[in-house]
This record gives sequence, C-alpha cells and structure tokens, in this order.
Amino acid sequence: HSLTLFDKGFYSLGLLHAWQTTGSERHWLLPLKKGTQYEVVRKLGRQDALVRLKTSPQARKKWPQLPETLEARLLTRTINGKERQVLTSMVDPMRFPGADIVELYSHRWEIELGYREMKHSLQQHRLTLRSKKAAGIRQELWGVLLAYNLLRSQMVKMAASLKGYTASQLSFHMASVYLIHELSCMPYVSPGNIPGRVAELEKQAGQFVLPARRERSYPR
Repeated sequence: HSLTLFDKGFYSLGLLHAWQTTGSERHWLLPLKKGTQYEVVRKLGRQDALVRLKTSPQARKKWPQLPETLEARLLTRTINGKERQVLTSMVDPMRFPGADIVELYSHRWEIELGYREMKHSLQQHRLTLRSKKAAGIRQELWGVLLAYNLLRSQMVKMAASLKGYTASQLSFHMASVYLIHELSCMPYVSPGNIPGRVAELEKQAGQFVLPARRERSYPR
C-alpha cells in the first residue's frame, strides 16, 4: 500500500498505469498538466469528478499493457485566488476524502525541502558523496536517509509538544544540530538519567519554530 506524489513533469499515462498496476494498492497523485483532454464520467462531489483519459497509440506501443482509456479522479480547488487541479488514482471518495487529498499534495514541496536539508545540513554542502565504489555509495545513501528520518521522527515528537505546530514548521538545521549534539553525549549519561534527557529534548522545541513562510513573489 503506497501513494506516490509526482511532479507534473512526470505526467505519462503509461508510467502512471504501470506504477499503479505493479503491486497492490499502489496509488499516484500529481497536478493536472495544462492542456490535458479528458471526459467527465460522473461527478463525485463539488469540484470532484471521475474522468476518462485517452491514451495515444505511441504510448500504447511503448507500454504494451496500457489500455485505450484510463479513469482517474480530478479534484479542483481555489487556493489564494488561483485554481488548482490534481489528478489521482484514488477514485473512491468514501475511502479517500477529496479535502484530504488536496491537503496532502499541498505538502509535496516539503519533499523537495527534505532533499535540500539532507544535502545542506547532513552532508554539509558537499557536492559529492565520500564513497567511490557502488556498494559504499549505497551504504552512504541509506545511512543519510536513515539519519534524516530518525531526526525527523524526533522532530515530530517535539512539534507535538507545541500547540498547533507540525514538524515542518521547525528549523531542521537548528534542530538537527541540537539533536545530534545531545545524542552524541548520551553514552556519557548514566542510564537512570537518560529518560529525563530524552524528555528534555521535547521541551526545547519552541526555540526551533520557524517564522511563517511568505507567499511566492513570482511564478516558478
């Protein structure tokens, strides 16, 4: 069971169909590409519809399992005066409420920020990995991903101690510097004092709160 959030540059019905059918309950979500032609099959709600998309002969040649048409769900919302449309394979409105889907995609940019945080904070702005062999590169990448997610997991707990905040509203750089320092000191703390030190981590969450993110001045 999974959901993959794609950028609109990945719009390919062949790719999306293969992604969805190569496993159980594999879903996708991406912005509607400008100029996409579709037929409304039926309305699922206000600004929520089941649509039918036609595939091209070229796509079917490249993706032999691709049918002539695909059905997907199209959700439309107006955000800050601009109409936004997302397309998804999650067509059941009872299982997947439209508001939840749109809210989920609004956090997609956090994925991009995650890559930046790993590169800038954990890799200290290095342009390349240290490893020179394939096995070492894989090990280093998994190590960075594991460290990042462990730090993020602790930040989720820290944010939960603050009313109305999420982990994405805390500074990853400042929090990671603090957490790495504290964790590196744990071996020198007596076992009986460790629970108290861990609890203290959450109490420091307030100092890592970021200011509200401003709206984009110009289109990307």
